Amino acid sequence: MLKKTVQTLAALVMMACLYGAMSAQAQTIRVGKAVPEAFSFVPLDVGIRQGFFKKRGLDIESIAFAGDAKMQQAAAAGGVDFLLGSGPALGYIAKGAPVKGIAAMAGPPLLLAIVVRPDGPKTAADLKDKKVSVSTAGSLTYFLVSETSRRQGWGPKGIDIKPMGAMPGQIAAMKRGDIDGSIMDIGNALNMEKMGEGRILVRFLDMNDFHIHVIYGTNKVLSDNPKAVRAFLEGWFESIRFMRANKEATVKIAAEVTDKDEDITSRVYDELMPMFSDDGHFEAKALTLLSRSLVELDILKTETDMSKLYTEEFLPK
Repeated sequence: MLKKTVQTLAALVMMACLYGAMSAQAQTIRVGKAVPEAFSFVPLDVGIRQGFFKKRGLDIESIAFAGDAKMQQAAAAGGVDFLLGSGPALGYIAKGAPVKGIAAMAGPPLLLAIVVRPDGPKTAADLKDKKVSVSTAGSLTYFLVSETSRRQGWGPKGIDIKPMGAMPGQIAAMKRGDIDGSIMDIGNALNMEKMGEGRILVRFLDMNDFHIHVIYGTNKVLSDNPKAVRAFLEGWFESIRFMRANKEATVKIAAEVTDKDEDITSRVYDELMPMFSDDGHFEAKALTLLSRSLVELDILKTETDMSKLYTEEFLPK
């Protein structure tokens, strides 16, 4: 009996030592989110809470920003290692940003919708010269509003686009009547409809050849720590698999992260899970559209060789 007890204690001590060694080896990785409230970036929180990054030796520090531009500034200053951003943010690389696309995170822009006040414009054709807020100039939201204008035949500037930063300020401005509408994530859009404070006017359901989101790594982490890059992407795609197979658990995490009730979050889950990539590979047609968008957003003067802005070498095999 004593011998068995000693063996059990020895096993427990060994397990504790192994756990301590694993914890000691874990490295802190700083990951930026372009915005704090979007369901698009919930896979990071799922991976943290389910331990998918931890088991690969990564401690994740999640940092939220008010748009791609501010997150890119943080990357240039060495404040983040990985960035969860938009497809059009690839243009910053062509302008010298010290990052590179390492995975196509999501395809069609199912996340976003143009929302107006209940008494606002009735159709997209009524948005001519109307004031519609976006996060920042040169952002994904800016591109989609300008794309809406172009599709109406007005060119990219037929809608008066107002960069206004974080979403709470945009919603407050719309309620006051300072702007006619705002482009926002579908969670906020559905919540505004539920509260009777807004109406979804435009969705982007037919833009299949697109990369709404891309995962970026800084040049420093790509060169100095390729093992961490691969580990991060493995953890990310395990999170996507978990989310597809576990709606209830995902909704609980997402509702807390996005500060929405579970009814709204359940609807958002159904709307958005189809857009996530399972492998992170970039698509040629989507890159062609992004190349045009970079010129229309005045990020670049002419279209560029998109193959220089991303790499697939770190994707899980």
